[in-house]
Amino acid sequence: MTDAFMDAAIAEAEAGLAEGGIPIGSVLVIDGRIVGRGHNRRVQEGSVIKHAEMDCLENAGRMPGADYRRSVLYSTLSPCDMCSGAALLYGIPRVVIGENRSFRGPEEHLRLRGVTLDVVDDQRCVALMEQFVEARPDLWTEDIGV
Repeated sequence: MTDAFMDAAIAEAEAGLAEGGIPIGSVLVIDGRIVGRGHNRRVQEGSVIKHAEMDCLENAGRMPGADYRRSVLYSTLSPCDMCSGAALLYGIPRVVIGENRSFRGPEEHLRLRGVTLDVVDDQRCVALMEQFVEARPDLWTEDIGV
């Protein structure tokens, strides 16, 4: 069984890879509708903060806090400290994670702060990251700050 929202996040990751970037994608869903989508654009824009989740939130635009509090953030990879912090700041109550084998962000901290995490271990997400890390270890280590 596939999840249309995770499918959309994966499509974003694939778009980022096709642009020469890092294959991580994200979508923000409110009331069963995608309101924002994005992918890692650090390479494409020379940005230090354009992770997929940050790009997604930026593309969703300004919203009342009540909207964020009934949203779900989908990401193909476990969100880092910065992206997890954004989810906490805006009160996003649930994050669906495609995979956390390649990288595991502060998942326990999110849980302790009341965020529901669903790690789906989607094999497409795993394969995207494994292939990317093997092909471009330089970009990968730069992106995760190693």
